[in-house]
Amino acid sequence: MDEAMREQVGRALGRIPSGCAIVTARSGEKCTGMLGSWVQQAGFEPPMISVAIRRGRPIEGLIEASGEFVINLLGEDPTAMFRHFGKGFELGQDAFAGLAVKEVACGIEIADQVARLSVRVRGRCEAGDHVIYVGEVVEASAKEAGRAYVHTRKSGWSY
Repeated sequence: MDEAMREQVGRALGRIPSGCAIVTARSGEKCTGMLGSWVQQAGFEPPMISVAIRRGRPIEGLIEASGEFVINLLGEDPTAMFRHFGKGFELGQDAFAGLAVKEVACGIEIADQVARLSVRVRGRCEAGDHVIYVGEVVEASAKEAGRAYVHTRKSGWSY
């Protein structure tokens, strides 16, 4: 792809709207969370979602081992969660230090969210530098008020 086309592809991809969520997973005593922006509903019956995880992220191994994860959808002002999870965490680091959290089916729920979905993996797809997990929503909660954060990017070549 020549440079001019690469620029156009990046601009077009960046205009695809997405939300932001804190994706959490646990396996045994290990747990972590990460900021995820590629989460999408993928089916009605049963309720399914997809999430793209960059290869090599610590959470990938926990999802592979447990076969489940939690999506915590962020509200309209995600600044505090961006600051907390934006730097990333290695396994063994306490990704939830200083946050109000509780264990729920399939992972960890953070208090600072507008909705939570507990998901069991039903499939995975290799997608270049990411892995796409498709899972069935087995449990969820949503707050009475609050809208989910939605954004577009300047370029589709980076988060």
